[in-house]
Amino acid sequence: MNPRSSVVTALLAAGAILSAPTAPPLNAAAGRIRIKLATLAPKDSSYHRTLLEMGEKWRKVSDGQVELVVYPGGTQGSEADIVKRMSVGELQAGMLSVGGLTEIDPSVAALQEIPMLFKSLAEEEYVIDKLRPDLERRLASRGFVALFWGDSGWAHFFSRNQAMRPGDFKGMKIFVTASGSAAQMQIMQALGYTPVPLDAADALIQLQTGGVDVVPTLPLMALAGQYSTVTKHMLDLNWSPLVGATVVTAQSWNGVPPALRDQLLQIADETGARIRLASRQENEQAVATLRSRSGLQVHTVTPQLEDEWRRFAEGIYPRLRGSMVPADMFDRARQRVAEYRSAHP
Repeated sequence: MNPRSSVVTALLAAGAILSAPTAPPLNAAAGRIRIKLATLAPKDSSYHRTLLEMGEKWRKVSDGQVELVVYPGGTQGSEADIVKRMSVGELQAGMLSVGGLTEIDPSVAALQEIPMLFKSLAEEEYVIDKLRPDLERRLASRGFVALFWGDSGWAHFFSRNQAMRPGDFKGMKIFVTASGSAAQMQIMQALGYTPVPLDAADALIQLQTGGVDVVPTLPLMALAGQYSTVTKHMLDLNWSPLVGATVVTAQSWNGVPPALRDQLLQIADETGARIRLASRQENEQAVATLRSRSGLQVHTVTPQLEDEWRRFAEGIYPRLRGSMVPADMFDRARQRVAEYRSAHP
C-alpha cells in the first residue's frame, strides 16, 4: 500500500507557500542553470532542509553556475501535477514517492506496491541497489535522470479501534490519498477492504467524524497530522516501506557542464543517504512521542501473526503481477529478495 503517496503519502500532511521565481531555468547570458525542484515534503522538515543544503553545495561546487530552488509542502500540486509540470518545463526536478514515479514509468511500482515483499529495510535497500540500473535506464528513456533513491521507513496501520489480524480491518474504512497512485485503491479492494479516497487535508476531519477508521502512514505523519488524537492504536507490522527518488529532467541535466555532473551526482547521493537515515530516526522518535503524548498503543506482531499477514498479502500477488506491477519487474524484485535471504539466512 502506498501510504505516501501517503506522502512523502505521508508528507501530504502539511503545506507551505513559496513565491515562484520568474527567472527562466537556463540563463545563458549569465551562464547560470536554475533547477526548480518540487516536493510534498513540508516546509522546514528535515527533507526540505537537506534539499536546501544540497542546493548550497551544488552552488559552491559549480562556482554559482547551478542554482537549485526548492518548493516544499505541495505548493506545486500533487505528485502527478509535479510530473506534468516537469514534462512541460515549468519545473525541472521533483522529490517523488513511488506513487509519483509510476506516473513516469510503472516499473518503479515493484519497490513499494507489493505488500509484505520485504521483511527488513536491509532487504529493500538491496533490491533497490540491484534494480536501480535498469530502473534508471527506463526513467532515462522517458526523459528523466535519477539523482538519488531512498526510503522513509515503514508505514503502519493507525486505527480507531484495536485491529491485529487481517480480518479485523474488514468493515473498517481505510484512508487512501485521492491524489496518489490508483494502486492504493486497487490493492485495498483486492484485499477485500473498503478504501476511502480523500485529500490529505481532509483526513483528520474524516477521522473525527467517522468518515474513515484507519490511516496507513508513517508515524511522523501521524504525529504531524494529529491523527493520533483519534487513532489510538498502531499495528507494528512492516506492510510496505515508503520508497522514493529525486529526479531531474534530462533536458535540464544536459544543460549542466559535463565536468560538473559527477560531482553533483555524488552530492545528491550523499543527500539521499542523509534523508534516509534522518527520516528513519524521526519515525522512531515519533512513535515514542505518540506513546507519551497521546497514549498510543503499539501492538506487536508475533512471528505467527506476521506469517498470517504474509499469506494474506501474497494471496493477491497474482492480481498485482502484470496489472499494478509490470510482470518482469515483479518477478525480478521477488528474485532479488530470495537472493538476499539466501545470502543472509
